[in-house]
Amino acid sequence: MRLLATITVLTLTLGGCGLFSSVPGAPEITGDFLAKLASGDVQGAANLTDNPNDAKETLEKFRGALKPKGLTSKVDQIRKNGETASEASVTLDWDLDHNRHWTYPTKFDVRQEGDFWKVHWQSSVAHPKLAPQQTIKVTELKPDPAPVLDREGTPLLAPERVVSVLLVAKEAGDVNNVAKALADALNPLDKAITQQSITEGAGKTPDGQAYQVAALRDPDYQSVKPKIYDLPGVRFSSQTSLLAPSRNFGSQVLPAVRKLVEGDIAGNAGFRIATVDAQGNEVDELHSKAPEPAKAVNIALSRAIQTAAEDAVEPVQQPTVLVAIQPSTGDILAVAQNDPADAQGAISLTGRFPPGSTQKAVTALAAISSGKVNADTPLPCPGKTTIDGRRIVPNSNEFDKGTIPLRSAFAFSCNTTFAQLAVDMPADLLTNTALSLGLGVDFDVAGLTTITGSVPPATDVVERAEDAFGQGKVLASPFGMALVAASIQKGSMPVPQLVRGKDTKADKQPTAPPVAALDPVRQMMREVVEYGTAPQLKPFGDVRGKTGTAQFGDGVHSHGWFMGYRGDLAFATLVLSGETSTPAVDVAARFLKAVP
Repeated sequence: MRLLATITVLTLTLGGCGLFSSVPGAPEITGDFLAKLASGDVQGAANLTDNPNDAKETLEKFRGALKPKGLTSKVDQIRKNGETASEASVTLDWDLDHNRHWTYPTKFDVRQEGDFWKVHWQSSVAHPKLAPQQTIKVTELKPDPAPVLDREGTPLLAPERVVSVLLVAKEAGDVNNVAKALADALNPLDKAITQQSITEGAGKTPDGQAYQVAALRDPDYQSVKPKIYDLPGVRFSSQTSLLAPSRNFGSQVLPAVRKLVEGDIAGNAGFRIATVDAQGNEVDELHSKAPEPAKAVNIALSRAIQTAAEDAVEPVQQPTVLVAIQPSTGDILAVAQNDPADAQGAISLTGRFPPGSTQKAVTALAAISSGKVNADTPLPCPGKTTIDGRRIVPNSNEFDKGTIPLRSAFAFSCNTTFAQLAVDMPADLLTNTALSLGLGVDFDVAGLTTITGSVPPATDVVERAEDAFGQGKVLASPFGMALVAASIQKGSMPVPQLVRGKDTKADKQPTAPPVAALDPVRQMMREVVEYGTAPQLKPFGDVRGKTGTAQFGDGVHSHGWFMGYRGDLAFATLVLSGETSTPAVDVAARFLKAVP
């Protein structure tokens, strides 16, 4: 029969003039039906059946539930059942996109009605288990996002259940009363939630739609559930989200990391297909594929060090930040800001401020590298000095130390000494020395926007003298000064790293400073702690660093700085309007006391 049908079609094709006639048989109708079904021509496929209306309705719902990218079909066998009927055995392979396929065999009859062959329609044509009055439902099975882990494998972002508290004003009755009850329960968790914020938010939401009042971690939701669950117009929905250990933990890093790696941590969704009856009740599972979770992502941050940094900056009333970097690797270990700093943006990473006397580490390195002085060279440290007859440079409170070694001028932070050191320097010496420590290098750190700072060449003597003690036109971010400390400790600039497997790009690869000049600077930084301006740090091991007080604006107020390192941990602290370096050193002390 199959051979005859083939010959008949071939004869018609060769004749080409209508001398012979042929009616498509079971194989041709089967192939045509499957081709139209695959192309999405549901009406065309239905017209090839003996019940076009039912076939169209069922196939439209079937395809509508699947939303297939494509369909591949294969005719496995057409078996003759008498002269006027055949049974087609076929395999359907639905391409559901995203590397998901649903493949299964099915059978249907093809019958001759008069001169024509048609597919005998039954719901089982679409799937063997699909009964009349049924359709299918496809449910996506999403895996929980993979966690983001710190350098030790401790979760920094982990999947947690989040409950959204929703208000439908139309169903609430007295909206003001409901808003007050919600605010009373939720305000202790989030101070931004008030009766006014709820009523205004609900008022701006289109009629009948839900306004999201809050998104709560499950423990927080459970704590307020008895107070809000039965309020009129209040609804709830839940989902799994990737959350930090606490609301503001790592707020300057983790949100950006989450966005960067969202594709890496999503995993591959699975799916489940089931038959449902006319009321939407599930009848039978047809197919399922389990979701495939992604592998965890590791970043350089340390949860313990980040916690210590946040605890260190939190008590200060002024905007305060701390950035920590591992010199040996460039790993960014912590980026912490208190609430007043957060209100000003990512100042820890991109803020540009005069670095004050922390810049003296750069100036000391430049001066020693030039060969004109060493750490023991005696230099004057008067209470104030005049530069080029135009600018009077004072020490803090105009303290006067007489003539002392450079190391002592560094430890006591003599502005006058360092201003005079810079007078005879080449215009670009401070620039190049700062660059060798990373200050002025532009990095493309995956997941972060960073600015290190700038030390522009200064041909003007007064400007160069001011730059030498961190005023003038010199600017640095806390990130930049932490990098300077890390570079001094390592002996060359480490390239900052955050997300494992995503390398940082640098616009420059500066030459490392000479070791012979670095060693005395490191020792001078130790003397700052031993007998200089940062004695608070003496109890915390071999800490080396430099304090800084930097005037800004009209010069009435000052920022406070400390930058330094202990072992393989470099860091910088900044307290805006701290007036002296003392608050910044106190932050460093709290930090070092808590760091394991």
